[in-house]
Amino acid sequence: MKIRKLINTILPSRKWKIFAIILCGVTVGGGSLFLYLLRAHTYLGDDPAACMNCHIMAPYYATWFHSSHSRDATCNDCHVPHDNVVNKWYFKGKDGLGHVAAFLTHSEKEVIRAHSQSSQVIMNNCIRCHTQLNTEFVKTGRIDYMMSEVGKGKACWDCHRDVPHGGGNSLSTTPNALVPYPDSPVPEWIRNLKNKE
Repeated sequence: MKIRKLINTILPSRKWKIFAIILCGVTVGGGSLFLYLLRAHTYLGDDPAACMNCHIMAPYYATWFHSSHSRDATCNDCHVPHDNVVNKWYFKGKDGLGHVAAFLTHSEKEVIRAHSQSSQVIMNNCIRCHTQLNTEFVKTGRIDYMMSEVGKGKACWDCHRDVPHGGGNSLSTTPNALVPYPDSPVPEWIRNLKNKE
């Protein structure tokens, strides 16, 4: 009963109620279309092709795709924490929103570098996957990212700079990167309209 009274207070007439319903429909429909065109649903999985939704990732995807890591590791295996599910999805969402903001504001760098928090996640994942190699075979012990930051050892990429993304990872150094770009989410009939003009 209180909810009905609140609605009648906010939207006193029938016209306002119809307007509110239409506005909500347009907002939900437009938001859903926007998320569909952004291919937001692809980020819920672990398919590395989701990274190709953004053209700036082409050289990174191409160099990973042709590396030995592509056989055993996806983007999320290296770039997302694996300590617990909540932290994984929080980090993935926060990083993803940062990437979208950089892309929409055209503030992305030509060569992308991991920020400190991402570097820590990446190195922890190097250690997680290569623990046996790092502790039994080469006897280097476990040096985490924070130790490397204060000079008590090196980060994994200090020696393995080109793993798994190869040398220069900018659009200008890999202009012909052959990667499987995702299909356009724009319906065929709309693309045909453009061709008729």
